[in-house]
Amino acid sequence: MTVTERRPGRAEVAPGSRPGPARLRAAPLAVALVGLAGAALVAVLVGPVRLPPGAVLAELAGRLPGVHTRSGLTRQEAAILWELRLPRVALGGLVGAMLAMAGAAYQGVFRNPLADPYLLGAAAGAGLGATLAIAYGPDTASWPVDLLPMAAFAGAVAGVVAAYALGRSGGTRTATTLILSGVAVAAFLTAVQTYVQQQKAETLREVYGWILGRLTTAGWHEVALVVPYALVSTVAILLHGRLLDVLAVGDDEATSLGLSASQVRLVVVGAATLATAAAVAVSGLIGFVGIIVPHTVRLVAGTSYRRLIPLSLVGGAAFLILADLVARTVAAPAELPIGVVTAFFGAPFFALVLRTARRAP
Repeated sequence: MTVTERRPGRAEVAPGSRPGPARLRAAPLAVALVGLAGAALVAVLVGPVRLPPGAVLAELAGRLPGVHTRSGLTRQEAAILWELRLPRVALGGLVGAMLAMAGAAYQGVFRNPLADPYLLGAAAGAGLGATLAIAYGPDTASWPVDLLPMAAFAGAVAGVVAAYALGRSGGTRTATTLILSGVAVAAFLTAVQTYVQQQKAETLREVYGWILGRLTTAGWHEVALVVPYALVSTVAILLHGRLLDVLAVGDDEATSLGLSASQVRLVVVGAATLATAAAVAVSGLIGFVGIIVPHTVRLVAGTSYRRLIPLSLVGGAAFLILADLVARTVAAPAELPIGVVTAFFGAPFFALVLRTARRAP
């Protein structure tokens, strides 16, 4: 691919390249939003406890301004709807949206189709933070906040900061250097986590329950905890969609167009890390969302990040809501860890992407 300069910060694909506008069209986004609404509605209606669909719809409509309807739900059914299912669906949507958006952002920054939100040590840091909180943390039953998500959030951020600092220590700041630094930091943090688990063997069950991912403790408190970080990271990444398209042609070409590749990479990685850390803090480690969703969007809507990021955001929310629905219904009344469900679909998908990437010229 070659580029020609028109004005600083803008690149035009030369003749012979794939044509088409890069901006997001209304139709794909509308279809994605309808799909998300449908997934959320199905997840609210379906569960181990059967709720009358008409009564649920009437209950939801009755909360709209100017609408006054009686749902007919019992007090227990209303509690299940408002205190269990709705916050769980909302949290699943937020976590899925953050992981998918972060995956698309990392793939754009590192120009690597196999990059995911846990690339730079976020997963290992979050796992270590959660393990330390479970093994050595005090009883927080009487605390106004739970220590576990705070420790996981801090660990995820610390892991990425360590990887970024290591990547800059040698004087070079290429994407490959950052990836290798993330691998080294993740290996070290995982080793520390394993040591802690060996010392506190009685906590293994709880630690692995968190590592496999869970939304079983979802409530409105967890939703409120994620929303501020989700808003900040989403705005930051969406505003850099055009710059990621420019960055895709390479650092040297982007620099010749007046774009600071290192600055864009720092901002996008920071925002994606913030989104990932907030997600894993309340849900544990849920893999493959950041790979499955962005690649599916690419097949449907193309490779421009001005389309890819918002569609991944919506698609990730719908995907994780449906994955959680499978997790809590396929073995009812028991529940599968949601990370097991996403891995069941994600591992074959990852293998397919890897095989396709190797065949690409």
